[in-house]
Amino acid sequence: MSNFIVSARKYRPVRFDDVVGQEHVSQTLKNALKSEHLAHAFLFCGPRGVGKTTCARILAKVLNCQNVTADFEPCNECSSCKAFNASSSFNITELDAASNNSVEHIRALIEQVRFQPQQGKYKVFIIDEVHMLSQQAFNAFLKTLEEPPPYAIFILATTEKHKIIPTILSRCQIFDFRRIQVPEMVQHLQAICEQENIEADKDALHIIGQKADGALRDALSIFDRIVSFSGNRITYEDVITNLNVLDYDYYFQVVDALLVEDSSKILLLFDTILRNGFEPDIFMSGLAEHLRNLLVCKDEVTLQLLEVSEGLRGRYLQQARLAPAGLLLTALNLANDCDVNYKLARNKRLHVEMALIKMAYIPRAFQLAENGGAASIPEKKTPELSASPKSENPQPATRNSELGTNNIQPIPRNPTTHNPQPELPETEASGPEPSQSNPQPPKNTLKKAGKQDTPRLMNLEAMLAEVKAEEAELLTQEVQELTQERVEEAWNLYIESQEQESVKVIMRNSELKLDEQNVQVTVTSALAENTIRQEGSLMDYLRDVLTAPELTMTIEIDKSKAVEPPKRKRMMSSKEKYLAMRETNPAIQELQKRFDLRPDE
Repeated sequence: MSNFIVSARKYRPVRFDDVVGQEHVSQTLKNALKSEHLAHAFLFCGPRGVGKTTCARILAKVLNCQNVTADFEPCNECSSCKAFNASSSFNITELDAASNNSVEHIRALIEQVRFQPQQGKYKVFIIDEVHMLSQQAFNAFLKTLEEPPPYAIFILATTEKHKIIPTILSRCQIFDFRRIQVPEMVQHLQAICEQENIEADKDALHIIGQKADGALRDALSIFDRIVSFSGNRITYEDVITNLNVLDYDYYFQVVDALLVEDSSKILLLFDTILRNGFEPDIFMSGLAEHLRNLLVCKDEVTLQLLEVSEGLRGRYLQQARLAPAGLLLTALNLANDCDVNYKLARNKRLHVEMALIKMAYIPRAFQLAENGGAASIPEKKTPELSASPKSENPQPATRNSELGTNNIQPIPRNPTTHNPQPELPETEASGPEPSQSNPQPPKNTLKKAGKQDTPRLMNLEAMLAEVKAEEAELLTQEVQELTQERVEEAWNLYIESQEQESVKVIMRNSELKLDEQNVQVTVTSALAENTIRQEGSLMDYLRDVLTAPELTMTIEIDKSKAVEPPKRKRMMSSKEKYLAMRETNPAIQELQKRFDLRPDE
């Protein structure tokens, strides 16, 4: 059996200056040692694998070191430091609160606090995962933590500060540890590679740092696994193969296909990825991160948020210049929606493919929006339009939707006329026009105007205004023709559209009377009145069907036909019940006398 030691233990920092990414904590503790303003209780909190326990051990070594350096670092040569390194120091006690979280364990710890240190100045107690202590253990620890002996120092470490009760937090000096950045991890891994004589690509170390998600201990564990896989030569391909990470090149190819709307290529790339054993959600998550990186590259201010190697940074910048920000943002939104709804989809491959196809048509959607939507799509020419001769001054194209009909075809000009006269509004015409083969089309009918063979078109805007005027006139006529029969017919139609039978019965039993623009509804009870008033869509329905926008409705209760609710009967007493029973059956009185009973019993 070999004596292999994992890198997380072998290269654990032994000095404050060796701690990676926690300079704010190291410098604060050094200044406290220098000024002798050292607290009696510390709380180190932060994510896993960022150096909380490591800093606690270094601080414990410095407190009892016999030859502290000028920059307040442990010497690692005195008897106290050697005893600590050999885990045989009696002045430093480590307690794992995850497995020793009861009141008895805390009481045993308090008993150790009573004894003074045998060697050195301080007795240091390091409690890891302190948030795992029970409520009773916290309460038992409060008094000792608040007023410990002058030689006792407590260092608590936790990954979940919110689980610690406020009374413990108020008694500690709190240090928040941060996640370690990818460049700092890469630099630390490069230093280890130099000591271990390992050649490693910088891109490969970047992948390890990103996969560790801010935890240096996780990065070192991944590093050991990669070394076991590839030996003394770590390549980018070995890392992505071992960590099941998709190559960046796939995402660059997908975005290149998006820019040219090549949906076929995107689907083929996705099929290749699935054949290589990757899950669809992993691909979509990586694509979303790639789109985010491209958005970051669009602005020099946010370029520092891009956590990739220098060689890959240039490729990101090049593709970011070609991709519009709107396309990237829309594609990122689609990728996010696909990721959120992925677990609910039955056909997961089709779910991802639909999102990719939508992304492929983003540029075309933007183009249609800029050109006025679907109306900008060129329509197929009719045979008449294709056969008509080209005019030197053609009329501007008009959408059929503006005319309200699809039957109007453009009237061709006289091909023999080389200099046609400009069109004038009919109100500005100075005199009668020359005689023509067909008379001037009438103004009041849009349909006839489309069938007449005249040398010029009417002013379309004037025609549209006339049509709207006619519609308004017809609407006015219909409003004036409001009758009792039409109101009752609309009322019955509304009744038939209802689903609740109780509402139908109440509305059928109501009486209607039309008074100009007001409908008087007479009901027989307050319940019927309330039911009709709750029909919020009734008035809108009547106004639409009767084309009477000013129609109103009043509801009255006919007291002569009103149905009074039945009076509630008063409950009978025991004596009254007895008398009623005696009147019905006289034998009950004989039973009372024979057994000497009282009526109230």
